[in-house]
Amino acid sequence: MRPSKPLMAHSTGTDSANAAIQSALRTLEAEGGGVAAIEAALRSDLGEPFGRAADLIRSAKGRLIVTGLGKSGHISRKIAATFASTGTPAFFVHAAEASHGDLGMITTDDVILALSWSGEQPEMKALITYAKRFRIPLIAMTAERDSTLSQAADVALTLPKAREACPHNLAPTTSSLMMLALGDALAIALLEGRGFTSVDFSVLHPGGKLGAMLKHISDFMHTGAAVPLKPLGTSMSEAVVEMTSKGFGCVGIVDTRGQLVGIVTDGDLRRHMGPDLMTALVDDVMTKNPKTIRGTSLAGEALEVLNASKITALIVTEASKPVGIVHMHDLLRAGVA
Repeated sequence: MRPSKPLMAHSTGTDSANAAIQSALRTLEAEGGGVAAIEAALRSDLGEPFGRAADLIRSAKGRLIVTGLGKSGHISRKIAATFASTGTPAFFVHAAEASHGDLGMITTDDVILALSWSGEQPEMKALITYAKRFRIPLIAMTAERDSTLSQAADVALTLPKAREACPHNLAPTTSSLMMLALGDALAIALLEGRGFTSVDFSVLHPGGKLGAMLKHISDFMHTGAAVPLKPLGTSMSEAVVEMTSKGFGCVGIVDTRGQLVGIVTDGDLRRHMGPDLMTALVDDVMTKNPKTIRGTSLAGEALEVLNASKITALIVTEASKPVGIVHMHDLLRAGVA
C-alpha cells in the first residue's frame, strides 16, 4: 500500500507554518521590547533632551530637515513625511547626497534631525560641518552617546540599546522600529503642542480616501428641494410619495417652526404595515429625535454614525432645522466608504 503523500505534505506544511508563526512572535517580542525601552528612557534620561528637541523644532523659522543613510535613511523619509503631514514643514535630505550639492537645500533657518544608529557614518561628516559652520541646530538620534554625531549635536536623543529581531543581531529591525517610534513621538508631541486639528489635517490631505473622509458634510449633502420633508399632520400616503420621489428612503418631519422632530424611514413602514397605514398620520409612524449631523462635520464622522446606527441616510441640521441630507451612496461615490 502506497504511503499517503498528501498527508506527509500537509504535515510538513503545518510544521513550516508553525515555525513561521513562532519566528514572527519572536520578532514582535523583540521589537516590542525596543519600543518599551524607549518608553522607559523617556521617563528617565531621554525625557529632558526630547523636550529640548521638540522646542528646537517648534521654534524654527524654517523647516525640519530629516537625514539618514541606509535603513536609517528609509526611516528618515517616513519621519519627514509624518512631520510634514501633521503641521511641521519637513523634508528628507539623503546624507550621502548632501555633500554633492544637496546641502544647498538646507538654510540657516532650518533644524536638522540626523538619524544614525552608530553615529559614526562618514557620510554625516559634511552635514555636521555644514551645520556647525552656519550655526544650524542639529539634533542627533543615535544609540551611541559618545559617537561623533552625538557629540557634535546640539541635542542628542540617545536610544537605549536593544537586540535586533534578526537572529544574527545584524539586520536593522528593532533599531529601525525604535527610530521610527521616537520620530513619531516627536511629530505627535508637536502636533498636540500646536493644537493641530482635524480641519488642519484635511487641508494637507485632500486626496484619496483619507482626503474624502476629511471633507465636510456640506461638500456632499443634497440641499433645497432635494431634501425630503413633510410637516406634522401629513398623511402617510403623502409621506410615501415624498419618500419615493426624492429617493433617499426616508422623509424628515418638521413642526410649525421648521425644526426637525422626526423621520419616517422604510423601516418605519415595515414596522407599521397594515390596512390603515396609508391613512395614518406621520405623527404616529415617525421615529422621534432622529440621528442628525451638522454641515461642518467631517465625512468620516457621518460614516461612523451611519455604520453605528445601521442607517443609510442622515438629515443635516442647523439650529435643529433641516438644511440638507447625505446618503451612504454619496459617501461611496466620493470614496469615503
